[in-house]
Amino acid sequence: MKDNDINAQNTLFESARQFQQTLTEGWSKAMTSMFSTEMGNAGIRLMERATKAQSISFDPEKLQILQQQYFADAGELWAQSLQGAVKLQTTDKRFADPSWQASPLAAFTVATYLLNAKTLCGLVDAVDTDAKTRARIQFAVEQINAALAPSNFMALNVHAQQKALATQGASVAQGITNLLHDIGQGHISMTDESVFEVGKNVATTEGAVVFENDLFQLLEYKALTDTVFDRPFLIVPPCINKFYILDLQPENSLIRYAVSQGHRTFVLSWRNPDASLAHKTWDDYVEDAVIKAISVTQTICGAPTVNTLGFCVGGTLLGCALAVQAARGNKPAASATFLTSMLDFADTGVLDVFIDEDFVQYREQELSKGGLLKGQDLANTFSILRPNDLVWNYVAGNYLKGETPPPFDLLYWNSDSTNLPGPLYAWYLRATYLENQLTQPSKAIVCGQPIDLGRLDMPVYIYGSREDHIVPIGGAYASTQYLPGHKRFVMGASGHIAGVINPPAKNKRSHWLREDGIFPATHAQWVSGATEHPGSWWTDWSHWLALQAGDKKAAPKHYGKGKFKVIEAAPGRYVKVKS
Repeated sequence: MKDNDINAQNTLFESARQFQQTLTEGWSKAMTSMFSTEMGNAGIRLMERATKAQSISFDPEKLQILQQQYFADAGELWAQSLQGAVKLQTTDKRFADPSWQASPLAAFTVATYLLNAKTLCGLVDAVDTDAKTRARIQFAVEQINAALAPSNFMALNVHAQQKALATQGASVAQGITNLLHDIGQGHISMTDESVFEVGKNVATTEGAVVFENDLFQLLEYKALTDTVFDRPFLIVPPCINKFYILDLQPENSLIRYAVSQGHRTFVLSWRNPDASLAHKTWDDYVEDAVIKAISVTQTICGAPTVNTLGFCVGGTLLGCALAVQAARGNKPAASATFLTSMLDFADTGVLDVFIDEDFVQYREQELSKGGLLKGQDLANTFSILRPNDLVWNYVAGNYLKGETPPPFDLLYWNSDSTNLPGPLYAWYLRATYLENQLTQPSKAIVCGQPIDLGRLDMPVYIYGSREDHIVPIGGAYASTQYLPGHKRFVMGASGHIAGVINPPAKNKRSHWLREDGIFPATHAQWVSGATEHPGSWWTDWSHWLALQAGDKKAAPKHYGKGKFKVIEAAPGRYVKVKS
């Protein structure tokens, strides 16, 4: 290679390095600071430490290959730029607008960014370290790459610049207004939140509150059929979110669907904790909420047993509650459905990068004696798991282009965050994510009882989403290895929410089943014998649940029974409280 070619490539390499440094120290730093979480910052700090020369080493062979590829790609990019013909070859939707290709400078900027981003990811693969450290570095690199995208900066976003010119600056003014609004509310607007109101156009299935204490309200829903099954059906949603993800709109409401199938349906609506609940523990949520909700449902319906469903963390709470009851010699649940839930926390996916003894001890020192984990902290943490889709997409749209995101019920729910009592959160971190106690018989002590999942011998229906980034499909499947009763496992397409909220009428996505009743050790082995079925998994679940629900009887004409009278109309007060 000629000296002038080498000098040109070195110049490009240095320009790229300076380009990254400039972006890092620019607006992305301010935006990351504004919308960051402690967990996200921990990842960035880890990357800063790890990338110091004395902190890490690289596989020499991988590093050499990466360097050679970088210089080859950089040389090609440099040659294209000298000819004014840089061609963007990417499917990245951030740069899908033709304006990025139409501008030679913008095309070169994007191509340089993509090359550097690819090289950084390659460097992660070349790091000579243990798997967890590599995963942490990879997570931090993904955050950095997402923040450094040219689409995040007005000086580099050619599409935003063109819109500013076309609107004579109106889009810039609106973007500033949007930014100030979001600073005031403390989170990025993902949808037009002013369009929605809980109880008016989300969470509208007709029902009533028939019990409440300081932790939850119990909702009973009005029958939509002349007859209902003998055995009532109780839903335990996650306490880290509000229950109406299962009741967004009539056409995609799992709650309404269950009612329409003839189930007398009850739902636990968690209170949004304030300072008065800052001392509440995992035991409190199990004993005074889940177990209490089961008992009240039994009493109202005069039923010795109920069918139960737990969603996400609600499934973990339900599993603990049923295990506590089993330890006491009680079996109040005739069946249990676990939707994107974990009982085995060996495979926690990307969330594992945050968890170690130091982090858990820090949180215990901060929260185990009392205090609140703010709901927005949790929401931000889940957002940075998908930074391009759930953070920077809205930074570019809301602030650079002055756009107002369209109304979307799911994203409204996603922004309607819920606090958590500190002691509950601290126990949950150590017992599940760090020590995986629930899979070890009698290791976890809940409500004074050593619990054993092996005692939960009722029929169970276990659902996992194939692309779930919060409850990995392997983590959802792992419950099959610990629950001894008759099991049915189904895998749905898509992610943590979209996979679950998939009504049959839309005929979208697919689900996978195997009918041989075999549950091998791993999800990958299970999939090898599974069959794909088009459409929603809801119909399969409905058929299964009907088999657990007993005979039919006339639908009740009134809510509640005896001392459990109507307190107020659904969805109740608790769900409307903002963090």
